[in-house]
Amino acid sequence: MSKEYKASWTAFESATQADWEAVSDYEAQFNAGLVDRLLQQFKVLDEESTPYPINRYQHSLQAATRALNDDAAEEMIIAALLHDIGDVVAPYNHGEVAAAILKPYVSEKTYWIVKHHPVFQGHYYNHYLGGDRNARENYRDSPHYEDCIYFCQHYDQCAFDPCFDSKPLEFFEPMLRRVFVKNCGHMELNERFEG
Repeated sequence: MSKEYKASWTAFESATQADWEAVSDYEAQFNAGLVDRLLQQFKVLDEESTPYPINRYQHSLQAATRALNDDAAEEMIIAALLHDIGDVVAPYNHGEVAAAILKPYVSEKTYWIVKHHPVFQGHYYNHYLGGDRNARENYRDSPHYEDCIYFCQHYDQCAFDPCFDSKPLEFFEPMLRRVFVKNCGHMELNERFEG
């Protein structure tokens, strides 16, 4: 159906089969632009002034490059790239937001690591801020516990080196597009609405 189609219903209960087919077509076209929207949001992390040695944009590129250099799986490289993208809209639960973005496209392990990385990352600094640096111990029973420690130790906490030779965002874009197509394909409309 064309983009010019406009449904006449004002509530789902009065929509027709034709209406839902039009909505489904529209959703498929809109969702095809997801990676472009993610790239735009990612660029918001390129702050001009920050007390960190490098900004979050450069930090994320460095984390992804470290994962690449470690021969990590492609989805883990993309997870390292996008792990802080939630900072843009949810600074106090950014891991959950980044994980939710990735969830339909990555393994349960990768999703879990991104979701919980802020707690595990806190091991390196929570004691300076009055928090519990051992809060990650609450997740010791998870099968992904050691993997999350590894992610934080080798890709995240060490990715603030201004002299590190990070790959540019353009290098990761084809990977990003592959990951966001590979595991999802075309979700059915009811799956998109049910989450």
